[in-house]
Amino acid sequence: MHIEKNSKMSNAKEIFDLYAKYGEEIKRTLANFKQVPEEDYFYELCYCLLTPANKAEYALIVVEYLKEKNFFENGFKPTKVLRGSVFDSRPKKVYIRFHNQKAERLLRAREDWAKIRSILHQSIEVSKKRDYLVETVYGFGYKEASHFLRNIGSEGVAVLDRHILRNLQNFGVLDSKINVATRKNYHFVEKLFFEFAKSIGIPAEELDLLFWAKETGYVLK
Repeated sequence: MHIEKNSKMSNAKEIFDLYAKYGEEIKRTLANFKQVPEEDYFYELCYCLLTPANKAEYALIVVEYLKEKNFFENGFKPTKVLRGSVFDSRPKKVYIRFHNQKAERLLRAREDWAKIRSILHQSIEVSKKRDYLVETVYGFGYKEASHFLRNIGSEGVAVLDRHILRNLQNFGVLDSKINVATRKNYHFVEKLFFEFAKSIGIPAEELDLLFWAKETGYVLK
């Protein structure tokens, strides 16, 4: 797995056309991440626990409800919320898959928040913070930890979800599929992603969101 000298750069026009379409919105989104108040960090973490295997839009609706009901302060069991049972006036199709498991992870995050918060305040490299988050947050892998750090304004990590990996293959950066569940593989592919972003002149954080927009048709955190 490597960057091929003759990678599919003939397709790069597609990237630049998309960048012209979504670039300003992506820049605003990234700027907004840096403005997230610390009191919302816990709910950003909840969002990143809910999104794997689920629609991001549904995860947002659920997290907004948890905020409205002061989940962090009250610590109620959120299973019904994740099943969508409480959304009488919102789309009833809101549903978080693996809701029992995800509810447990949200409660564990609440219990462990003091430890998690202390990691965020450490003066260490962002990649080291990510390592500690993976070790500490029940349900976090490297993708989820990267997602969380990105969504609270950190730079220097890539959210290697299926959209990113598929596009890295499409543009010849990866020549085969690779499992990024391990630290070694995640770092390996992340390095290739950053190199590719540099080679085409689009900041890596922006390219990350651009690939998402390319696959979904919109920019979302």
